[in-house]
Amino acid sequence: MAEQLRYSDSDLAEFKEVIQKKLASAKEELNYLVSQIKSENENGTDDTASAYLSIDDGAASQQKENVSQLAARQQKFIDSLEAAMVRIENKTYGVCRVTGKLISKERLKAVPHTTQSIEAKLNQYR
Repeated sequence: MAEQLRYSDSDLAEFKEVIQKKLASAKEELNYLVSQIKSENENGTDDTASAYLSIDDGAASQQKENVSQLAARQQKFIDSLEAAMVRIENKTYGVCRVTGKLISKERLKAVPHTTQSIEAKLNQYR
């Protein structure tokens, strides 16, 4: 029997559903993170006393930096999921960009935005 070159349309529809759910969840989380970055301090007021500024300013800046990094990672994840959706539309989804073989369904369900099979990923670190 010849090796399968791509996933069937029904398989692609199944993967699309998984990706759409992850995409919706990821966008919701990104919106939350962005709202945290944009929000003022918890009091909703600007503390103007220098004692507050010197103690809280560093902690607040560090927290906003951490949230900004999380938001950037989340945006990268969203971009990867959207690229996977394009591959589904092009019917190239699930094909390893290194080996040209199909990526296992188990791997695609666990990491739906992947472009490499486990074989290719393991060889990357050798």
